[in-house]
Formats: sequence, structure tokens, C-alpha cells
Amino acid sequence: MSLTLYQASIPNFIRMLGNLSAILDKAAAHAEAKKIDPAIFVNARLAPDMFPLSRQVQIATDMAKGCAARLAGIEVPSYEDNETTFVDLQARIAKTVAFLQSVSASQIDGNEDRKITLKFGSRELSFLGQAYLLDFVLPNFHFHLTTTYAILRHNGVEIGKKDYTGAY
Repeated sequence: MSLTLYQASIPNFIRMLGNLSAILDKAAAHAEAKKIDPAIFVNARLAPDMFPLSRQVQIATDMAKGCAARLAGIEVPSYEDNETTFVDLQARIAKTVAFLQSVSASQIDGNEDRKITLKFGSRELSFLGQAYLLDFVLPNFHFHLTTTYAILRHNGVEIGKKDYTGAY
């Protein structure tokens, strides 16, 4: 049996966003235990020219919801990108997971050849559905999840590989 577009996307997004949520819970608990202002973590970055943790989470959720919507041929939900706390970020993740759960396999499967065009200012990228998922979304999604993990780990939050990958 072949792997479907839905199987390669939605369950992975939901699982990994759940892991991200658990990591953010650990970061919030760490901040409280160490008497560190949580905003320090939410605004932390690995390098001065990189986005802060809050933006990493925003982009990861944007990748997941945008992919699901575009593959399904429905409108991409729009979020304000105004999260400034762990609570705000958790709400964004929960909202994204709820949206992902509302998209069915029948809406996504069979759209491997759907044309998807993204605009970034004056730049335009075009993909077919399968390439969009495999070559663009999944690498970007995991990059921003990994960067979120790295920011927290770099700042002393006690997390490890099992927190990122989750339980099997």
C-alpha cells in the first residue's frame, strides 16, 4: 500500500505540534522554577539575525495549517502573529491542531498534482502538491521546530531528543 498525501502530512503535523506544546510546557515550568521571566525565552534567539522563539513557533504552525489548507483547496486560516507569552503560543498550537483535525483525508488525498503557488513579496514559488509537502513544507516545518528546541536547550531548559521526537 502506498503512503498517501494525508498520511505524510496531517498526522505528522499533529504529532510534532503536540511535542512542541510539551516542550513549551517544560520551558514554562523551567522559567517558573528558576525565577526567570518567561519573556526571556519567548524572545530568545540563537543568533542576532535569526527570528526569536515566538516567530519560530508562528512559522511552524503557519507551515502546517497552510499546507493542509492548500492541499485541500480551502482557505488558509489567518492568524495575527501577536503571541508574546507561552500561553499565547500554546493557544496558537491548539488552534492549529484543531484546524488540522478538521481537514479530512478525502480533502487532501489525490492532490499530489495540485498546483500551489506561494508569493513572498515580488517572488513567486510554484509547486505541485507532493513536492510542496515533501520539498518545501516538511523541511521548513521541522527546521522551525528544531530551532525552537535549540533555543530552549541553549538557554538551559532540560529537554532532550525524546522531547523533540516524542514517545513511540
